[in-house]
Parts: sequence; C-alpha cells; structure tokens
Amino acid sequence: MLQDMKTAVSPPGTPPLRQDIADRRGLARDAARDLAAVGSLVLLVALGLGAAAGLGLDHALKALLVYSAGAWLVWRGRLDHPHARLGPANRVTLARLGSVALMAALVGESLPRAPLDSMPAAAWCLVIVASLTALLDAADGALARRSGMASAFGARFDMETDAAFTLVLCALVVQAGQVGPWILASGLMRYAFMAAALAWRRLGGPLPPSKRRQTVCVVQIATLIVCLAPIVPPWLAGGLAAISLAVLTLSFAIDVRTLARQRPTPSET
Repeated sequence: MLQDMKTAVSPPGTPPLRQDIADRRGLARDAARDLAAVGSLVLLVALGLGAAAGLGLDHALKALLVYSAGAWLVWRGRLDHPHARLGPANRVTLARLGSVALMAALVGESLPRAPLDSMPAAAWCLVIVASLTALLDAADGALARRSGMASAFGARFDMETDAAFTLVLCALVVQAGQVGPWILASGLMRYAFMAAALAWRRLGGPLPPSKRRQTVCVVQIATLIVCLAPIVPPWLAGGLAAISLAVLTLSFAIDVRTLARQRPTPSET
C-alpha cells in the first residue's frame, strides 16, 4: 500500500540526491502553505466565535497559541514524512488539529459551564463540532490508504491529535460540571505512558496494530462527547466516564504487559 513518491515524480535520468532535495523542498512548501491556511482559518473562526458568544479576544489568542504549538511539532516532524507532499489524509488531520485548538481555547471561558441545560444551544453546538471532529478521524486513514500515502508520520500525527482531543474533551467535561477532575486521568494517561517510557525504555518498543486499541480510543472520545450533551445528567455522565476510564486503563495495562514481555534489546541491557 505504501508508494514512494520520489520514484513516482522523478523524470528519467534525474539524480536521486537531486530529486530527494527537490522533494524535501516541495514538501516544505506544501506543509508551510497548509499550516498557514489552517492557522488563518482557526484565527478567523475564533474571532467570529468570540464576537458571537462574547468570549473576548483572549479566546482567539489561546486558540492560535494551541494551534501554533501543534503546527510547530508538525513542521519539525515533516522531516520523517517519506512523500513529496503532505497529502490529503494529513490535511484532514490538520483540520482536526485546528478544531481541537478552537475547543481547547474554551477551557477557562464561560462556555461550557454548569449546568449545561442552562445553555442548551451552545452546548449542542459544542457537541456537534466535537462529533464532526471525531468523524473526521475515520476519514484520514481511509484517504491515506486510497492515495497510497500512508506513512508512520501520518499515523503518529493522527495518534497525537487524538490524544490532544481526548485531553481537551476531559477538561471541557470537568468545566461543564458533568464529571469531577478525576476524568483528566483519561486524557493524561498517554502522556504518563510516554513519560514512563523515558525511564523504562522497553515501554517505547513497537506495538503491533490493534483493533482493541482503536476501539477503546473511539469509545473514549465518544463517551466524553456524550457527557457534554445537555440532556445527560451529571450522575449518568460520571458513570459513563468511569466505565470508559476503566476500559482505557485496562487497554494500557495490556500494552504495558505486552511490552514488558518482549525480549530486551541490546540498548536496554
């Protein structure tokens, strides 16, 4: 399924080194254009939302700051992208990153707030935006495979966007008064796992693709979105969140056990 774009775009007789430099430059231009376009859109939407909901200029600044941090990581990571352009799948993921930045900027604002049924229109708008962002997650993988541009860079970009999305949803659920701060453990678990891998290198080992892992991620995000719905009372949101956290914890425990049982590499001995 993987296609080497360098061989696809190279005219006959082109020196490999020269073509590789051209591909790197083309990717840089492509990535810079897409990052700037989505960043401009994030700023415009944030300004419009601030004016409509009375959130103030700080909301737009926070959205731009969050997006800029993610864009900087994407820019650095582009060096590991094996293709000569960013590709449609990564553009979808980039759009998801912009949406996550807009939602992250709501943390600390008056929207959402408890009780959610006091502001049903705004709460439902947030649920719709979050749902669309989650649905786009199903599109980028299919686009990558269809375009022949699947890569480890794209998979990592998608995974980190999911992790940030989960953490933002957790913070918004707490802010809305639906669940206590304990639900932040769901959003912080991946980052705790990455920190633990720095101390125990075996946790940084490769894991085989897993439908279980993908399903748990989908269930986690879907549950958090449901908790933001104004028709869901806090007691029900708390129960659903507790179940999803338990399932996520079990999934991470299985991965830790799998990695712990792997034969250590020479660098670990």
